[in-house]
Amino acid sequence: MSPAKVPATSLRWAIALALGLGLAACSDKPEPAAPATAAAAAAEAAVGQAAEQQAAALAALSGEELKTRGRQALREQRIYAPAGNNAMEYYIALRKKSAKPDASAESALMDLQPYAVIAAEQAIGRADFLEAERLRLLIQSADPQAPSLGRIADAIAKGQAAAAQQAPAADTRTPEQIAAEEAARKKAQDDARALQAAAAAAAQQREAEAAAAQPAPTQAPPQQQQAPTPAPVVAAPPVQRPTPQTAAPRPAANELVAISTPQPAYPPDAARSKTSGQVVVSFTVNSDGSVSDIDIVSARPRGVFERNVQSAVRRWKFQPIAGSQTVTRTFDFAQ
Repeated sequence: MSPAKVPATSLRWAIALALGLGLAACSDKPEPAAPATAAAAAAEAAVGQAAEQQAAALAALSGEELKTRGRQALREQRIYAPAGNNAMEYYIALRKKSAKPDASAESALMDLQPYAVIAAEQAIGRADFLEAERLRLLIQSADPQAPSLGRIADAIAKGQAAAAQQAPAADTRTPEQIAAEEAARKKAQDDARALQAAAAAAAQQREAEAAAAQPAPTQAPPQQQQAPTPAPVVAAPPVQRPTPQTAAPRPAANELVAISTPQPAYPPDAARSKTSGQVVVSFTVNSDGSVSDIDIVSARPRGVFERNVQSAVRRWKFQPIAGSQTVTRTFDFAQ
């Protein structure tokens, strides 16, 4: 077993035992709220302990190994799962190990965090509170100020309480109800796989756009072969050959080519206080090259840089494309 991977089955058995003890205590008392709360606390403690073990295992890897594994996880669509072997955990471990923030890892964490939030909400919807709690801790490690953390924690607590109250009626389900629940569980798994695929595709598109933005190496023109010396007979008049010209490569119909991308200004108050931060914004590039549907995905700190980012991106202009595209960009503000 790799030192960077903690078995998920051990985590689930530990938490299931804690939940079972809580539910057993619930059957002996007329008020189920207290045992349910105790079981939830035990489950959260078990998840937290497993997360600490996984973080300790990842800390044993070098920074270069963490970066390599993170990129491999992205290519294989392991965005936030399985536990201990996904892109987000590798990049979080790289952040803790590196003295200086790694730009690519930080950008990837900001891009992937919204997908983890959606996955946590889907886990709550299918009553998989163990997975929801693991994802909540993962989001918290990526961004302790994420606005979704409180909402997810509250939904987990309410879902656990509702599950504890409904537990005695679980054995009275009809075959139709069991089949419906199984179909819903399968659909939730399919949705989770589709979500990871979408996240990986978005991350790979970002890497492709970054690679496309790099200037292509200049190639020396091929040497022309010297024409053979004509025979001393009647010399033919010299043939005028057109000067070869290198045609500029035409971008693909769906490739984004920027025409004007003014950068956001540094707010004067933030500059005076030497405040640094980061803003992740998503927007739609329309077929005519204009920009619309600007949305702030995340910002640190909040309420400082977002307005300037929105104002700048609103004025961006691209060459016309075949169809609209949704793009995510990260802006770093540092003194």
